[in-house]
Amino acid sequence: MRGKHVILGVTGGIAAYKSAELVRRLTERGAEVQVVMTAAAREFITATTFQALSGRTVRESLWDPAAEGAMGHIELARWADLVLVAPASADFLARLTHGRADDLLATLCLATAAPIVLAPAMNQQMWQNAATQANVAMLKSRGVRLLGPASGDQACGEVGPGRMLEAVEIADLVEPMLAVPGPLTGKRVLITAGPTRECIDPVRFISNRSSGKMGYAVAQAMRAAGAEVVLVSGPVSLCAPTGVQRISVESAAQMFEVVQQQLPGTDVFVATAAVADYRPLEIAPVKIKKRNEQLTVEMTRTTDILASVAARTDRPFVVGFAAETNNVEQHALEKLLRKNLDMIAANEVSTCKAFDCEDNALLVLSRGGARVELPQAPKRELATALVALIADRLKSKV
Repeated sequence: MRGKHVILGVTGGIAAYKSAELVRRLTERGAEVQVVMTAAAREFITATTFQALSGRTVRESLWDPAAEGAMGHIELARWADLVLVAPASADFLARLTHGRADDLLATLCLATAAPIVLAPAMNQQMWQNAATQANVAMLKSRGVRLLGPASGDQACGEVGPGRMLEAVEIADLVEPMLAVPGPLTGKRVLITAGPTRECIDPVRFISNRSSGKMGYAVAQAMRAAGAEVVLVSGPVSLCAPTGVQRISVESAAQMFEVVQQQLPGTDVFVATAAVADYRPLEIAPVKIKKRNEQLTVEMTRTTDILASVAARTDRPFVVGFAAETNNVEQHALEKLLRKNLDMIAANEVSTCKAFDCEDNALLVLSRGGARVELPQAPKRELATALVALIADRLKSKV
């Protein structure tokens, strides 16, 4: 979104407090944000807050002598690449539907050629009212896009549809609207992430410490680069990135089956999942009781998902991950060659490193000898850098 101009309209409603975070979420993605407040919005949050977060003077009035001397509302309308109104109250939806130009925000919505996006927020009964729904239908027919609303607890104490989406959700949905075509536009990417669980009995399983954060960050970065992304995920406590199709699995066998089903048409396969190498040979049908001092569980190998994909004659570009506790580069290079991968991202996972952490560091090795070190950084930044490396390799193969 770097260099893109976003007008953020803020109307009257308790959800206006979320708009402050939305300014931050948009600016951190590189957008320039100009806040325009209605009179009702000023009853819930101050212009000073938005000015501090956006770095721009908040516009509030259609009758500002300093701004309107140069036809300020027309200037704003032409400046915008996108007009985003969040929260959009029931009153604003009605005024926009009927083409009212009775304040600055409504006027510039009429005067702009930029796309208009609304994030509604209101009482659940107001949202479901026939008049509001008729207004929504009319706005959609004119090309106005609505984000949400979500359902849940409301400030009035009621429960139902009408909650404004969270700031990060709105930013995630808006970003693709402004982004130029990414380097992976038109590509299909299949990613595995998280741990697997291998059952011992109906209540116990063998697993590992993978949180899935790196894999989910890669999925988000791939989506931001324009790719169609399918994420096959083991059990994690993470939300799927916006625009990413998630398929949840539990065992290594289930992950293998889903990967095989999803492979046709895939251009890039990225195996970030920490798949169990072994599973119990037999699963006890009932809970194993604590009777003996020792318990022996016989294990057998699971199917190697990464190697099976790399061995296909119709294989995609294959990227593996290597989580190592020692001799990281040596083990990663061996895995790259042994499994016939195109690229491998290796990281050290000894005590307090990588697993369930927000940061990571990667050593990226490619077939042909290329070697890139990505130093310690938040996993989202590392994922973006890794995706850029993958896109470059794909481009060189064309």
